[in-house]
Amino acid sequence: MLAYTEYGTPVANVPPLVIAHGLYGSGRNWGVIAKRLSDKRHVITPDMRNHGTSPQSPTHSYPDQANDLAELIHDIGAPVDLCGHSMGGKAAMTLALTHPGLLRKLVVADIAPVAYGHTQAMFIDAMRSVDMSRVTRRSDAEAQLADAGVERALQSFFTQSLDVPEKRWRLNLDVLEAEMDKIIGWPEDIAGQFDGPVLFLSGGASDYVQVAHRDRIKSFFPVARFAKLPGAGHWLHAEKPREFEATLRTFLDA
Repeated sequence: MLAYTEYGTPVANVPPLVIAHGLYGSGRNWGVIAKRLSDKRHVITPDMRNHGTSPQSPTHSYPDQANDLAELIHDIGAPVDLCGHSMGGKAAMTLALTHPGLLRKLVVADIAPVAYGHTQAMFIDAMRSVDMSRVTRRSDAEAQLADAGVERALQSFFTQSLDVPEKRWRLNLDVLEAEMDKIIGWPEDIAGQFDGPVLFLSGGASDYVQVAHRDRIKSFFPVARFAKLPGAGHWLHAEKPREFEATLRTFLDA
């Protein structure tokens, strides 16, 4: 089962909130927001497969990730509210379409149920280029990532998945590279609908969720609502954490 961190304790008549992180991330990326939200609910931040301290697997498809989340939710007790960002958002949508009874509400952060044309493989190359023999602290790896052309914000983000004492990445880079087509894609054989409340929350400066995607989104999630955080890009929860938290609270508590 997925490794996870818990914030707060179960609250009567309030579903737990599960937050699924994006590619190259981990549950710890959401620690600040999860801790703040735990004032009124039980919050769980898992490490997705091939990330963090969760099991490594030879596959990284969205049905596999959805089944991982389903196993976790059965363990903590359904139904839950689920928030997923980017890769985690696609896993969350897949779960909603294949196991709708496990969810009450769904928040999809800056991603749509479509295949994208870009790749994230260049970051795998950058992480592989880090000479672990020269790493005694995270900043050493960040400096090497900078030399590899990785922007400052992503340097810090990636090194949260660095095990400095063991001098290794807590990411299954080989599988993530081999499965990249699935990660940037969408499982086209998935059908069905999730009729519960869904919020598609995107960054105002991001182009991941476009007006052209709305008909497809509505075909899967008929009552979906849409909102944007002005001035935020794809990493909206990191760029505008207070605004993200406030929007999440409003939707989940409505």
